[in-house]
Amino acid sequence: MSLRIAFMGSPEFSVPTLEAVIAAGHEVACVYSQPPRPAGRGKQLTKTAVHEAAERHGIQVRTPVNFKAAEDREAFAALKLDTAVVVAYGLLLPRAVLDAPRLGCFNIHGSILPRWRGAAPIHRAVMAGDAVTGVQVMKMDVGLDTGPVMLTATTPISEADTTGSVHDRLSQLGASLMVEGLALLEAGPVTLVSQAAEGVTVAPKVSPAEARIDWKRTGQEVATHIRGLSPFPGAWFELDGQRIKALHATAEIGSGEPGEALNDDLLIACGEDAVRLTRLQRAGKGQMTAEEFQRGARISRGVKLS
Repeated sequence: MSLRIAFMGSPEFSVPTLEAVIAAGHEVACVYSQPPRPAGRGKQLTKTAVHEAAERHGIQVRTPVNFKAAEDREAFAALKLDTAVVVAYGLLLPRAVLDAPRLGCFNIHGSILPRWRGAAPIHRAVMAGDAVTGVQVMKMDVGLDTGPVMLTATTPISEADTTGSVHDRLSQLGASLMVEGLALLEAGPVTLVSQAAEGVTVAPKVSPAEARIDWKRTGQEVATHIRGLSPFPGAWFELDGQRIKALHATAEIGSGEPGEALNDDLLIACGEDAVRLTRLQRAGKGQMTAEEFQRGARISRGVKLS
């Protein structure tokens, strides 16, 4: 037996789940994704990663700006769905949409709820120095990531990790977890666990103002901040008026004026202790190791970063 599903997602993070749902034999009646938007230097209209993946499978794609129009809500209801799978779609769904499928709508969320409800849970978990994160399959309600949870998978966050590496792991974990969840829905009924009332944190989108490195923070805080913003948008500092992104760093022991290079190997003093920059990127260039960077725009001992 298979379920009749609408898949709702937009970025690359969502694609493994779409592929896994199709491979599991479910009927994807329609895919919903964010509308094509201008992107790149030429500002050409660009389809989302999910949109392109759906077209490769010959699945109809709909791209409503929102579901305020009655015809969009009615068109969704007319699909006569068993359920909808929602993965980083980018729109809040109204009650009429959430209630239309026979079994409701189920979302993959990239954190262990109720920690990090919102748009940027992976960034926030890494930036905060969380030791563990994960993905959950949650039945959606009208609140922001407040629905009851069906399944959970966890993964540790190490000092080697960035938001990019955690993102890729959670994308694959989420795909497997959703297929497991759909199998449970087929067998039914499923057990749903309400979220705890304590421990709620929110994960708003990262603002441009947050990306600049504040060397007055502790070395550990600066290191997790750098890794949490890597590879996008990239934490940055200025050297001789040029903006440079730091894409990986580790906290180390050291003492000096915040932003001061303590040696010739990119050990930078912080408000407390220091960080060692291990991967960087100059404007218009690709990522490079600390050794590669030091062969070019060298940061020598005593140089002050701002």
